[in-house]
Amino acid sequence: MKQSSEATQGLRPEPIISDRIRAAVERLGPGALSEESLQQHVRPLFSRTLRRSEIYLANHSLGRPLDLMADDVAEALNAWYGEMDGAWETWLKEQSTFRNNIASLIGMRRADAVVPKVSAGQGLRAVLNALPQVRPRVVATRGEFDSIDFILKTYALRGRIEVHWVDARPEEAAPPRLETADILDAIERFRPDLVIVSHIYYATGQVLCGLDRVVDATHRQGGLILLDAFHSAGVLPLNLEDAGIDFAIGGSYKYTRGGPGAAWLALSGRTLQNPSLRTLDTGWFAKRDTFRFERPEEPLLAAGGDAWLEATPAPLPLFQARSGLQLVLAMGVERLRKYSLDQLAQLTSLLESRGVAVRRGGTTPETSGAFLLVPHNDAPGACDALKREGVNVDARLGHLRLCPDVVTSSGEMRRASEIIGRVLRGRPASAGA
Repeated sequence: MKQSSEATQGLRPEPIISDRIRAAVERLGPGALSEESLQQHVRPLFSRTLRRSEIYLANHSLGRPLDLMADDVAEALNAWYGEMDGAWETWLKEQSTFRNNIASLIGMRRADAVVPKVSAGQGLRAVLNALPQVRPRVVATRGEFDSIDFILKTYALRGRIEVHWVDARPEEAAPPRLETADILDAIERFRPDLVIVSHIYYATGQVLCGLDRVVDATHRQGGLILLDAFHSAGVLPLNLEDAGIDFAIGGSYKYTRGGPGAAWLALSGRTLQNPSLRTLDTGWFAKRDTFRFERPEEPLLAAGGDAWLEATPAPLPLFQARSGLQLVLAMGVERLRKYSLDQLAQLTSLLESRGVAVRRGGTTPETSGAFLLVPHNDAPGACDALKREGVNVDARLGHLRLCPDVVTSSGEMRRASEIIGRVLRGRPASAGA
């Protein structure tokens, strides 16, 4: 096995995109995306998932994979079948490509600042296990995803950390919202070693406005900030390095369409240069000379972000994540965001015309993520009923969540709104609706 040096060049990475995806996106032309062009040039890339007889509006939960994903995974398997241990050269090159492309997506200046993980929770644990304090003080919000919430509570129960929680404020006729002022107040009062916030909150789609103030307040108190970017990577244009984010966690199975297992932890240049931050979550791929098999008593770490690698990596998820990530990078997050806002406005209008109440996580469309909320007192039951009628959505905390994607047509949104209106009024949709 031989590690590629591509991930440690220290240059601001440019996206690495396959010829087939680049050609499809170039046919869209410059400027704003249009439904006609997307249906003609991008929809054919998803022929396998589009065979399903449903209207898929759960892209915020599990993004649709491209047809190319099967070919990409086959490439990884064929290298194994054909080359046996020689497959590691192919596999590690793909790891370097993944790190490069995530760094490009989220605005890191070097590819090795991205450390592949199998889950965002694994990234959180690596950070918690790197803090030099005996019992670090952590400020986190009650809006964090279940995995993050569960890990923090487990560490707190074992006496490994001290957590101060920031609650959301309930609002009439709106999902509960987290106020930046409350987070700033907690930072001022508790002087945390680590602050954990989401960029877009998973249950409501609220964009955390004033993130720059949270970063500044955290750093003034001498703390570090960890951003959960799972719902913003691929949705909002990101430049996390310039934003002063110390750590970020995210994954591939939502908006970059890469399925589970291809998650990541990103570390700023400032963090990588901090000699007091050395995680206990380590392994032989974090060694300075991985393949020389030297075993000095003092563990000698690799340079930069490679020091945060762990044991033998899992290469197949990185191939699985290749095409979806490349498609997002080729199309451009700015263009995708504008098209998403247009789609959400259209879907909102269609639903409201059928008497369906629609909510957004933020106070404006621009302060909300990529999905809509529909309140319902039995959201899981309504979700099941809609799936039986051919509309695939999901439910969180008293709301249905609905998220079209670039291959969702206006016609599909019209049919979905009709079905949703009928089902939520207690009348099943008619056949063929």
